[in-house]
Amino acid sequence: MKALILVGGFGTRLRPLTLSVPKPLVDFANKPMILHQIEALKAVGVTEVVLAINYQPEVMLNFLKEFEQKLEIKITCSQETEPLGTAGPLALARDKLIDDSGEPFFVLNSDVISEYPLKQMIEFHRGHGGEASIMVTKVDEPSKYGVVIMEETTGKVEKFVEKPKIFVGNKINAGIYLLNPSVLDRIELKPTSIEKEVFPKIAAEDKLYAMVLPGFWMDIGQPKDYITGLRLYLDFLRKNSSSKLATGSHIVGNVLVNESADIGDGCLIGPDVAIGPGCIIEPGVRLSRCTVMCGVRIKKHACISSSIIGWHSTVGRWARVENMTILGEDVHVADEVYSNGGVVLPHKEIKSSILKPEIVM
Repeated sequence: MKALILVGGFGTRLRPLTLSVPKPLVDFANKPMILHQIEALKAVGVTEVVLAINYQPEVMLNFLKEFEQKLEIKITCSQETEPLGTAGPLALARDKLIDDSGEPFFVLNSDVISEYPLKQMIEFHRGHGGEASIMVTKVDEPSKYGVVIMEETTGKVEKFVEKPKIFVGNKINAGIYLLNPSVLDRIELKPTSIEKEVFPKIAAEDKLYAMVLPGFWMDIGQPKDYITGLRLYLDFLRKNSSSKLATGSHIVGNVLVNESADIGDGCLIGPDVAIGPGCIIEPGVRLSRCTVMCGVRIKKHACISSSIIGWHSTVGRWARVENMTILGEDVHVADEVYSNGGVVLPHKEIKSSILKPEIVM
C-alpha cells in the first residue's frame, strides 16, 4: 500500500518555529509531527510514502533518510512548482501512487494528530465497496468548519455544508482519506480542492463514505491548537502506553521526558509537558502545558506555562514565560524577564520584559 501526505506550504501559522525547519519537521511530543503519521502508516503495511511538498524538499528528504532506513519504508517527494490546493498534488503524484495492485491509497493532511485508526479504516473501506472513505470527527463548534452530512448507519455521505449558520450536524472532515486509484481520474493537474470540488461529486454518485474517528483529533497547525493537541496526545499515551510517561514526586499529570534530559532538584513539572533530548532543567523550575524542544536550558526558578520553547534556547533565572509565548530556535531570555505572549524570532536575545503579546523581530 502507498500513502500521500499533503505537506504543502510555508507553515506561516507556526512561525517562528517554521523559520528553522519545514512545518512537518517541527517537534510534537518529542518527535517530528510527520513521523507520528509515517509510523502509523508503516504499522498498517504501507510500504511507500509520497510527500506532496512545495518548498524545501531537500531539507525534508535529508532529514527523513534516517527514518527511511530505521522504519524500512520508502519516502519520496512530489514537488509542486505552483500551489495546487489539496487535490492537485494527487494528480501530480499520480505515477507514484498507481501500481498494478489496484490497492487503495491513504491521503493525510500533515497537520493532523490523532490515534490514526488506519487498520479500522481499511476494513471500513473494503466493507462499503465505494470509491472513497474519509475520516470525520465530532466537534463542539461546527460553524467554523465544513460539516459532513452522512447516513448514521452506513456512513454514506450525502453532502457537505460549508461553515453552516444553523446547526446541521457536528461531524467535520478530519483530513484522513482512503481512496481507490479511480479517484485520480477525477482530478486534473491544476489547483483544485479535494474537499470542495472532488468529494462532493463522488458523494453525488453515492460512492463516498465517512467513518467517525474514535478518540482524539487536532489540527496542530497553530500554537494554541498545538498546545491543546499535546494535552490530548499525552492523555492518549496515559490510557494506552503509560510506561512512556515520566513518574516521580516532581511530576504532576501527564509529562513526556526524553531520557537524555536532565531535571534538577525541587522542580515541579506538569501537567501536559514535553521535554526534548539534551534539555537541562535547573533546580526549582516550574513547567506546565508547554513544550521544551531539544537542547534547551531552563535556569533556576524559572516558570513556563502555555508556551513553546524552540530548540537550543535558554530561559534565565526567575524568568516567567506564559500565555502562548513562542521562542524560535536559539533565543535567549535574560534573568528575571517576563514574557506575556511574546513571539520571538530565532537567534534573538530578550533583555527586557514583553508585557503584551507581540512579535519580536
